[in-house]
Amino acid sequence: MSMDTADQETEPRRRGGPFRFFGEVRAEARKVTWATRQEVTVSSIMVFIMAVVAAVFFFLVDSIAGGLIRWILGIG
Repeated sequence: MSMDTADQETEPRRRGGPFRFFGEVRAEARKVTWATRQEVTVSSIMVFIMAVVAAVFFFLVDSIAGGLIRWILGIG
């Protein structure tokens, strides 16, 4: 009998409770490289600038497209 590799478990299931779970979460959180205050500030400013640039771009494209459509249809 051959079994698919997806059906085979490579390691047995481990059981644990909430204390083990939160202990593992804490252990993983210690491995995270957290951003510095300066990195967060610079990233936040860049996101704000890009959002403003995108908003201006889409406003201009929408205004131009709306004007062209009104001109083509003779509405305005």
